[in-house]
Amino acid sequence: MARPNLDALFNGKTVNMKLVIGDKNYSSWSMRPWVLMTHFGIPFEEVLIELGESATKDSILAFSASGKVPCLVTDEGFAVWDSLAIAETLAERFPQHALWPRDANARARARSVSAEMHSSFTDLRTNMTMAIRTSKPGGGATPGTLADIARIEALWSACLEACGGPFLFGDFTIADAMYAPVVMRFNTYAPKLSAQAAAYAARMTAEPAVAAWIEAARKETHRIEHDEPDA
Repeated sequence: MARPNLDALFNGKTVNMKLVIGDKNYSSWSMRPWVLMTHFGIPFEEVLIELGESATKDSILAFSASGKVPCLVTDEGFAVWDSLAIAETLAERFPQHALWPRDANARARARSVSAEMHSSFTDLRTNMTMAIRTSKPGGGATPGTLADIARIEALWSACLEACGGPFLFGDFTIADAMYAPVVMRFNTYAPKLSAQAAAYAARMTAEPAVAAWIEAARKETHRIEHDEPDA
C-alpha cells in the first residue's frame, strides 16, 4: 500500500512539533506515536536518528534527557518522552480527535490494555525483536514468548468482541498504535494465531499509517547486526 500523502493529510497546517524517532525497521517504541500522529493527521516534523552508532546517544540527548527515542518536541520546545506519555499528551492537545475512546468505560479498558503493553510481555520483546525487513517463521517461540502471545490474543479477543471491530475499540485509537509493533513481530516470526487475531493483524498491517511505516522501514539501508534475527 502506498504511503499516505502527508502534505494532503495535514491540509497545509504549519508543522511546529518534532517527533524524534529511531530506525523504522527496529524502533518499536518510535512506531507507536508516529503511526498515531500520521493516522489522525497531526502534523509533525520527523527527526530520524540511526540507532546503535557511536553518535546515537549524543544525537538523542540533543532532544531528550532520557537518551532514548521517541521524543516529542512540542511547538513550545517542550520535550515529552516515552511513547505512552506522548500519546496522552497528544490526546490532551488534540481533543477533536478520539485518540482514546469517547465512552468512559471503553476508555478505561483502552488505557488498561495500553498500559499492559507498555509494562509487560518481556519474553516477546526479547525473543521476537522487531525487524520488519526480515522473515523468520517459527523463531523465538520460547514457552515464555508463547505465554505472552496467548495473553495478547486474549486481550485482543475481549476488545474485539466487546466493540465488534474492526480495531480494538471500533475506530483506531492509541490502543491499536500501542500494539502495532506486536503485529510487526507476528509478521516476522509468524507464530500460530487464532483466526480472529490473525485477521486483526492483517487489518493493522493494511492500515495506511502502519503500511506507510512498513514501506519506509523496508527502504532503510542502515543495519544493526544483533537486531536482525536472520543475521
